[in-house]
Amino acid sequence: MSRVAVLMGGTSGEREVSLKSGAAVSEALEALGHDVLIVDVGEDVVGQMVALQDKVDMAFITLHGRLGEDGTIQGLLELLAIPYIGSGVMASSMAIDKAMSKLIFRANAIPVAEDVMVKAREIRTLGVARVAEGIARDLGFPSIVKPNCEGSTLGVMIARNSQELETALAGAIEYDDLLLVERCIEGREMTVGLLGDEPRVLPVLEVVSQKGIYDYECKYNKGMTEYQVPAPISEELARGMQRLALRAHIAMGCEGLSRVDFMVDARENCYCLEINTIPGMTEFSLIPKAAAAAGLSFNQVVEEILATARLKISGGKRCYER
Repeated sequence: MSRVAVLMGGTSGEREVSLKSGAAVSEALEALGHDVLIVDVGEDVVGQMVALQDKVDMAFITLHGRLGEDGTIQGLLELLAIPYIGSGVMASSMAIDKAMSKLIFRANAIPVAEDVMVKAREIRTLGVARVAEGIARDLGFPSIVKPNCEGSTLGVMIARNSQELETALAGAIEYDDLLLVERCIEGREMTVGLLGDEPRVLPVLEVVSQKGIYDYECKYNKGMTEYQVPAPISEELARGMQRLALRAHIAMGCEGLSRVDFMVDARENCYCLEINTIPGMTEFSLIPKAAAAAGLSFNQVVEEILATARLKISGGKRCYER
């Protein structure tokens, strides 16, 4: 069995969720017989990772958001020659960047919503009302405002009129200096998980939230969201979405695991929202739910992800091949 460092916590706005993911993964790894070292990643992340050298066989990353899912911790682990699960530096950095992700999706014939990018500097210089007026003219309503490099729908808000758009823009610049404003696709929210080296494409899962938007509150509070897996959709639609998810995973260069989120409109047109390279692993998380529908236990999911750990930049072998 292996010595595994489970990296959790971090300093992003998703710290609390990361701690829960890390705790669940640690419990599973111990049940599987691995020697687990829990690492609550803080400000001294460099010192913490250096201390792991020659003490662990690999790192299981459960850090969400900035400095955990964006390629930074992955780059540090590469420098220290500590194999890790999930995507490498480049794929991680591109996937967390919503604007960059959409460029890649468009180049690979993956449908996305119409959008505009807004810099926080523009809002501060021109004023939020003037910026909102331009966006409304270009996109109309409803629109949805997203910080470019945040996860867990932090700072995300739907705007159905000019006043709501101004409020959303003012709130989102507290999270990021670059904002993505999209034409809001009204319909059903779906997600497709991918696991392992093949990768294994999991059943489509539908998310039905009480608020109409699957935001941070709905994601992590019991009773606010219903999950239907397999999603109650036609086989043709499900297969089409799974093909798009696999295409997104490959185009982004992801490894080990990912989760691709979609909106499906009334005409069953699919629009890719984003791809997550370190999706949640809590009791509310979507990958474990979809995997269960495919006959995989949580422990099996963790073991399958762990088996893909390696150094990416140096072309290192899988840990289980050493």
